[in-house]
Amino acid sequence: MADIEKQVGFVEQVGLYFEGVGLARIAGRVIGWLLICDPPHQTQPDLVEALGASKSSISVALKDLTTLYLVERFTLPGDRRTYYRTSKDMWSRSFRARMHQISELKALGEAGLAALEGESPERLKRLSLMRDMNAFMAEEFPKLLDKWDAIKREKGYDDL
Repeated sequence: MADIEKQVGFVEQVGLYFEGVGLARIAGRVIGWLLICDPPHQTQPDLVEALGASKSSISVALKDLTTLYLVERFTLPGDRRTYYRTSKDMWSRSFRARMHQISELKALGEAGLAALEGESPERLKRLSLMRDMNAFMAEEFPKLLDKWDAIKREKGYDDL
């Protein structure tokens, strides 16, 4: 039997991690709980009870997490309740969903360079770095994700 205090500690650690990257701590706690709960899907009332949080904070967290492709909603046949679980391969999906940010940063770098056309190379250097780094990431990052997909298949993670 798993140690409840360790489980609670894990959920809190995940909450703090996600708070550190810009989400609400409760959103991170939801992810933490959905990573370890049994069954692996929960209703909103289940989450309220398990996390000791208000219905409204769980609702906001679930909305944010579904928008970010970290959590998905679904129903079961013959059951009117809505369930939540971590998205299938949430980690890869989350990174792929953010690829547009890399393209946007590259485009912003290009726009900045165009706005400063004719300026000294020293003045353009920061924008060139911004554009070039994001151009590199736009090209290379999808290759890394494709490699990860192959590893994921080899390890049998495709059903998660």
